[in-house]
This record gives sequence, structure tokens and C-alpha cells, in this order.
Amino acid sequence: MEKQEFKSRIYNELSALTKAMSNPFRLQIIDLLAQGSRTVEEIAGQLSISIANTSQHLQVLKSANLVTVYKQGHYAHYRVASDEVVRSWHSLRDLGINRLAEIDRTLRQFREERESFESISIDELLQKIEQGNVMILDVRPQKEFAAGHITGARSIPIDQLAQRLAELSGEKETVVYCRGPFCVFADDAVQMLTQRGIPSRRLEEGFPDWKIRNLPVTALI
Repeated sequence: MEKQEFKSRIYNELSALTKAMSNPFRLQIIDLLAQGSRTVEEIAGQLSISIANTSQHLQVLKSANLVTVYKQGHYAHYRVASDEVVRSWHSLRDLGINRLAEIDRTLRQFREERESFESISIDELLQKIEQGNVMILDVRPQKEFAAGHITGARSIPIDQLAQRLAELSGEKETVVYCRGPFCVFADDAVQMLTQRGIPSRRLEEGFPDWKIRNLPVTALI
């Protein structure tokens, strides 16, 4: 094999990989599947696009070995192929936050409008856990909590939080987390908790960031 042919083959394959990720819906699918497996129907509902379009995006990701599929009953369930895929998505996400001013500006504007800009990093949360002066709240859907969550976290899905605020107190600071920096569940939760007088901040990162750092995780299924 000639040197140029060797390089062409390698870079063509890498180009195909990045092309598979170069779509906003496919990036959202990877971000969603980082929380746990999903059916085509569930993904389509989360992204508010048709099942046919969702299937097409999943086939592109599957062809690039970024997702895998398994059968359970009559349904096909998709999941990320490995933690490497999640790490790659996080690297791209963080590069965008750090290098693209519009992303940073949009994040700041969104959270300032909801008075929920103040956040806490995973490292800061670990210190608070060690000190024993924090309550961790997971506001993702129950299915995602069951698939895996920060050990010791309490589950109150965002769509139930308004009705269950009485279960929470302000004795400890509440750190709220969801799927990641672009997930709005935690922002909505912090806004509700703050209005109730409960000291709270959102976790800058999400559960997948915690998991790929090999920090304590609990799964119920």
C-alpha cells in the first residue's frame, strides 16, 4: 500500500465519523442516549421529530459505529456504542462552549433570564459531599434515574417538582443536576427552589460527565 493511499483511507474514515456527528439532531440523540437506552419512538418524542427521520439519523450513527441496537420484545432499543462516544461528544461540547462565543453567550443569557446562572462544578460537589452539607437532586425522568444516577441523589422528576416542593427543606444547600450543560431541567428546578427559599445551584455538568469520571454511581435496573 502506498503512503498516500494509506493516509487517504484513514482520513476518509475519520471524515465519515465526523460527518455522522455533523447534524444537530444526531448530536442530541447521542446526548440523550448517554442517559440510557431508548426506543426509536422515545427518541422521536424527545426530539419532536418524526419516527422516520429519527430512524434515518439512527442508521447514520449506527453505520459509523457510534450507537448499537438490541431487541427487547417488539421494540428496538438504541444505546451509545461505548463511553468513548460520550467522551467525544463531551469534548466537542466543551470545545464549543470554550471557543464559540455564541454558545457561551446563549447559555449566559438563558440562565440570567431565569436567575439560575450560579452553578457548581463536579469537583466542588465532591468537596461538599465529603463535608456532608449538601442534598443532591436528580430532576431527570424516572427511567433515566433508574438506569443510573449519582450515588446518594434523590429523584424528583422536573414534571413532579412543583407538586413535591414540600418534601424539600433548606437545611442543606441543594445541588440539582440533569443531563448536562444544555439540559434545562436543572435551570427550571433551581428557579422553583429559589422562589421557595431553598438555597440551590445547578451542577455545571450532567450525570454522564459524572459517570465517565468513574465516580460513585447507582443503578436500579
